[in-house]
Amino acid sequence: MKKKNKSLKIRFLGGVGEIGKNMTAFEYGSDIIIVDVGLTFPTVDMPGIDLVIPDTTYILQNKERVKGIVLTHGHEDHIGGLPYLLKELKVPVYGTKLTLALAEHKLKEQNVKGVKLNTVKPSSKVNLGCFNVEFIHVNHSIAGACALAINTPVGTILHSGDFKIDLTPISGEIADITRFSEIGKKGVLLLMCESTNVERRGYSMSEQVVGETLDKLFAANHKKRLIIATFASNVYRVQQIINLAAKYKRKVALSGRSMINVVEIAKKIGEMEIPDGLLVDIDKIKNIQDKDLVIVSTGSQGEQMSALTRMASDEFSQVKIGVNDTIIISASPIPGNEKSVYTVINNLYRKGAEVVYDDLNSIHVSGHACQEELKIIHSLIKPKFFIPVHGEFRHLKKHCMLAKELGMKESNMLICDLGDTVELTQKSIKRGERFNAGSKLVDGLAIDQTQTLVRDRIHLAEDGIIVAICCVSAETGEFIQDPEFVIRGVVLSDGQTAELKSIVVSTVNEYGNKVIGDNLELRQKIRKNLKNYIYKQTKNTPIILPVVTEI
Repeated sequence: MKKKNKSLKIRFLGGVGEIGKNMTAFEYGSDIIIVDVGLTFPTVDMPGIDLVIPDTTYILQNKERVKGIVLTHGHEDHIGGLPYLLKELKVPVYGTKLTLALAEHKLKEQNVKGVKLNTVKPSSKVNLGCFNVEFIHVNHSIAGACALAINTPVGTILHSGDFKIDLTPISGEIADITRFSEIGKKGVLLLMCESTNVERRGYSMSEQVVGETLDKLFAANHKKRLIIATFASNVYRVQQIINLAAKYKRKVALSGRSMINVVEIAKKIGEMEIPDGLLVDIDKIKNIQDKDLVIVSTGSQGEQMSALTRMASDEFSQVKIGVNDTIIISASPIPGNEKSVYTVINNLYRKGAEVVYDDLNSIHVSGHACQEELKIIHSLIKPKFFIPVHGEFRHLKKHCMLAKELGMKESNMLICDLGDTVELTQKSIKRGERFNAGSKLVDGLAIDQTQTLVRDRIHLAEDGIIVAICCVSAETGEFIQDPEFVIRGVVLSDGQTAELKSIVVSTVNEYGNKVIGDNLELRQKIRKNLKNYIYKQTKNTPIILPVVTEI
């Protein structure tokens, strides 16, 4: 009897059907490896939530099988969830120099100890159980980005990570297209390729274009103070700003905790070069003339507590925006952030500043491949099977359409969602079992897996809360004083509030001198009677909390 071949299982914990929160597990026999552990930021329908991370329940249930974690690069959506996973899972982590330096900083912030971080260079290979992983240099908007060639018992998987093909990169090293071609000639079973910019035609512009535009802005605003907001992790962009500041004899002040942290880390490991004496503390800029200063700030996405947003709201004591300021927002709004970004821009204009942003100028380029670059990778790799990753469903669908144009059979492609398992053999690709996956919500130090916290907050925001406080005699059950109410987010007239008191009194009186203090049935009855009355009067259903105190 012929022995049945084992299949490789690919489990999607993040990064498909969504932007961000990238995390994928590869499983064969008793071995599991993980590629990236990212996060995403809360949307407007998640009030009070700080971060959103993958639900790693499946990984923790199988943690004795996990051989290691490999990281494609150091952006938050690829490494931001690491501290939360590594608190419960102690396995080795592999990545390039800057990637691991940023990861190490995050682990220290969360007081996560005992993790072995292993620095690799592009073209390095690491063995993790039955898997052999090769790191391949690619261009992206952060240094140290890599694609991964994962050699498995069933064949080679090429995972693109986030990438673009930049022929004039700031680092001077273009993506290792030659290695992609070599791997493609040997045969690739599965290509997993990012899909972020699949809707954009042509090629992504080089980072050099931004440098040229910034140079012109420095020259044109030689008498003004420059404030440039960009992503802290875009080390190449910040390096160009520093180079231009040196060229135009300006001092540089960094604003925003993440900006300061990333620059310090990048400088320490040699990924950034900063001339001595160029940087000045943001607290000491008052004595520097406007024409001699550039401030590099966080806040390009209109984040509520970011440096630029606080400047625009006049809540940043070190920087007061005025008519002699030119603010350059060197980033495009992430989908969902547009309103916040344009609110900041409007506030800056109100203060008399000039604002330069992406809709009007070439001051930002994407770090993600557009259609023609994606076609190049597909043509070099020539995979047997294809799974698009890193995108919402529309991105994944359009990437499959692009692959079909290049000759890929529809039967050899899969569009996946969170919780999907793909079973891969040398001859087939199919969907396997579903498993629990999704999101966990980080609120301060607490992590909410059920998302009841958000539902309660939305309920509070939409319908408000009423606390009914009753003080009764422990002996007779009679009221010692009239019921009191704390009402928030509910509009009631004086007459309606008086009726609430009557309802509470009559409900309590029904119980006479029964034991009242811990009477769950009584509190439920008060809640029900108040809820019915309020709904009839207002058509709202606020949260109602009866409090019965015995004296």
